[in-house]
Amino acid sequence: MALYVDIKKRLGKFNLEVQFSSQQGIMSLLGSSGSGKSMTLKCIAGIETPDEGRIVLNDRILFDSEKKINLPPQNRRVGYLFQNYALFPNMTVEENIGAGVKLPKKEKEVYVQEKIKMFFLEGMEKKRPSQLSGGQQQRVALARMLASEPDIIMLDEPFSALDSFLKWQLEQELMETLTKFNGTVLLVSHNRNEVYRFSNDIAVISEGKIETVNKKEDLFNNPKTISAALLTGCKNISAIRRLSDNSLLAIDWNITLVCNRNIPENTKYVGMRAHYFKYSEKNNGSNVMSCELVKVIENPFSYIIMLKNRDRNSNENNSQVRWEVNKDIWEEICKKSLPVNLIFPEDCLLLLTQ
Repeated sequence: MALYVDIKKRLGKFNLEVQFSSQQGIMSLLGSSGSGKSMTLKCIAGIETPDEGRIVLNDRILFDSEKKINLPPQNRRVGYLFQNYALFPNMTVEENIGAGVKLPKKEKEVYVQEKIKMFFLEGMEKKRPSQLSGGQQQRVALARMLASEPDIIMLDEPFSALDSFLKWQLEQELMETLTKFNGTVLLVSHNRNEVYRFSNDIAVISEGKIETVNKKEDLFNNPKTISAALLTGCKNISAIRRLSDNSLLAIDWNITLVCNRNIPENTKYVGMRAHYFKYSEKNNGSNVMSCELVKVIENPFSYIIMLKNRDRNSNENNSQVRWEVNKDIWEEICKKSLPVNLIFPEDCLLLLTQ
């Protein structure tokens, strides 16, 4: 089973122009608010109509502007879980689940009861959505969606309205459900941890365009663009000047860095994840920056240490770097004399294009 999307849609000053494909398994669209994630799902579902392009699901053409094909939503076999779940408020749980089931009455009743049991909704059959918790509403919405036997499941920020404890419980339940689904799953989120746990592949979407599609491990290890680096959690990014095939000047930090691989000529920025830095008692050697302590921010199990280059020849307004370190390590460092010397490991430098 496969999904192919190549569409364009203009919305005022915003241009959506996405092209990607997905095989069986879970793929995520990772992007900031307003990047075009939800609009892409709505175009696939048939809720919105692209200006041009093509959408194909399992060799069935859902939309083709040239061939004048535009299947209505009910004929697309698309399961779409909205952020607000979109349950029918005047229907009971069992009526909501059975709303899209096209079976004889007796068979429908049995089928609905199977879904109620699958999603642990026993005892709630006669309740209306207003009488349910957020988690219960989500389970009803998932049961209703799967009852229609879709070829693809699309989830739009499925946990955004839930508290952290309930979110974790539902995430585990949903993950178990999705592993049993023999089709394509498309998840939209701006939460990188959520996306990583669920996905096989991740498409980064920025300002209406797909920047890159990668296996999740490749994206987080080598994001390649600024948008991808920021969305995957990189906190330290500096403009660069390429000095040689394997060295660069990080302009914002005023430090020359050596890389363990060739630096592409189109590299414009360098990134360093906050937990990749290493501490050194000495300030000599390559990729070592002697730092001035700016601020210490305490988290429950770690510290965020804000530092800047203490080189007197450095610009007074040079950008700070953010280092995240376990509490025990930082507390041990504090017993020694400052300054802190940070090592930028050669193999941890993220080489980024625009």
